[in-house]
Amino acid sequence: MRASQIFIPTLKETPAEAELVSHQLLLRGGFIRRLASGLYTWMPLGLRVLRRIERVVREEMDRSGAQEVLMPVVQPAELWQESGRWEKYGPELLRLKDRHQRDFCLGPTHEEVITDLARREIHSYRQLPVNFYQIQTKFRDEIRPRFGLMRGREFIMKDAYSFHMDHASLEITYQSMYDAYQRTFTRLGLDFRAVEADNGAIGGKRSHEFHVLADSGEDAIVSCSHCDYAANMEKASSPAPAAEQEALLEAAQVATPGIRSVNGQAKHLGIATSKIVKTVLVLAEDKPYLLLLRGDDSLNLIKAAHALQVDELRMATPEEAEAATGAPVGFIGPKNLPESLPVLADLRVLGLCNFSSGANMADLHWINLNWERDLPRPDAADLREVTAGDACPHCQQGILGIRRGIEVGHVFQLGQTYSEKMGLSVLDESGRDALVTMGCYGIGVSRVAAAAVEQHFDDRGIIWPAALTPFDVGIVAIHARKSPEVAAAAQALHDRLEKAGYSVLLDDRDERPGVQFATMDLIGLPHRVVVSDKVLAQNVWEYRARRATENTLLSETELMAQLAAGLSGAADQEQQKHQEQAHG
Repeated sequence: MRASQIFIPTLKETPAEAELVSHQLLLRGGFIRRLASGLYTWMPLGLRVLRRIERVVREEMDRSGAQEVLMPVVQPAELWQESGRWEKYGPELLRLKDRHQRDFCLGPTHEEVITDLARREIHSYRQLPVNFYQIQTKFRDEIRPRFGLMRGREFIMKDAYSFHMDHASLEITYQSMYDAYQRTFTRLGLDFRAVEADNGAIGGKRSHEFHVLADSGEDAIVSCSHCDYAANMEKASSPAPAAEQEALLEAAQVATPGIRSVNGQAKHLGIATSKIVKTVLVLAEDKPYLLLLRGDDSLNLIKAAHALQVDELRMATPEEAEAATGAPVGFIGPKNLPESLPVLADLRVLGLCNFSSGANMADLHWINLNWERDLPRPDAADLREVTAGDACPHCQQGILGIRRGIEVGHVFQLGQTYSEKMGLSVLDESGRDALVTMGCYGIGVSRVAAAAVEQHFDDRGIIWPAALTPFDVGIVAIHARKSPEVAAAAQALHDRLEKAGYSVLLDDRDERPGVQFATMDLIGLPHRVVVSDKVLAQNVWEYRARRATENTLLSETELMAQLAAGLSGAADQEQQKHQEQAHG
């Protein structure tokens, strides 16, 4: 294709609203344009990238045995009310009414719709297992859309849903989809990691997230230095240290005037923050709970919600905390609390002895408290966020590291969450009704494009992985309007490369060479060939790979070999890199 025939509205300056590199470069390269907050139009170049991602995703879904369908974006409220998510999903669910004042929503996901389809169409165990997928628009009314495609309101997603007679069948499909995701992201040339994850608002039990590793990622992901253990921050754990073995000291109350913080308490008392038990009051639908952590640990609200078996927790305000405990924030402690207040400790707290905590009176703390002797040992669960350097919970040999990641995929074992709520059952082999077991599998197709840019760029622009590039090869024809020989040679090379199976962009514009080179670098094509009177006189082609810093003069045979090696070798290198990471 000729550059003079495709609309590529590049920008010299970075738009003011763009914060992340991907947002900046996708706007500057003419891949996307903003319509409104969180809403983007895919321009011709960007759509070519999107279609390439979709093609790989579709091929791997088909290979896994999933069958493609296409469901409506607009969904009736009744289905969401059946599942209980009409109110629970919150303000991200964009609700609307039709002309008859019936309630609908724009689908952020399609569990309700596919479950309704299954209960209408699947009636016997003989029809199971089955797996349906779609690639389609979703809408989530983000409170603060930002970062371009990374957190928009409208986006393209691949979502798949599987149906099974039992959990054993689900495990087989779950592993098949997990493997399909590994192949998909490897083929797309992404440096990624699969991690154990929390299911969140989707529901269900077991899940894994797939993260593209990038410093700009919103999510913290945890992995072991020795084995293949990896999890997101909401799921990651570390074994509690052995209980402390010390001579028990006499408990006493110490005046701590105006000292509310852990660090201030540690400095005043001359102890380590790890010897302090800090108390955190949280609320679940206005019911208070007191959580205990070591002073050097941070609370993970999602872990705490799971441990307390509630849907959601929030931190209490200082006024709410004082009303529930009778003490001001900073001086609340587990000793002599109201009996009606449930208490849950982090596992690491139970191993402490001679610890300090609030005395439930202003300006007063306890020192040298010990479980059983001074106060009852509370129930305990994993409530803390892991930190870099913690021990691995799986191998006990490696240490945990923390990196940033961009979530691009998620696989869930939903179990019977939606089957129970929406009455999805089939006749089993004995002719009895049996609830169906479900799985759910999503890929953020449009987000993959942004994540790839966050991982592949330099100061000149994007460096697309071979599988994502809008064109495989860019040809720059220098002064083609003035030189018929250059124009003819560039067009002939374009035609030969396309006949060989490459997609080619021929820059035939009447622009200065510097502008042409800058455009090729900005839009990130992996291979560039320069055609000029100078190189034609030498009977060679001037070639440069996108990541290279110098040009190379090649014969046409050498050029074809270089292109073939570059486009196939990139995928092989990414696959080898991922395999090495997966095995530590």
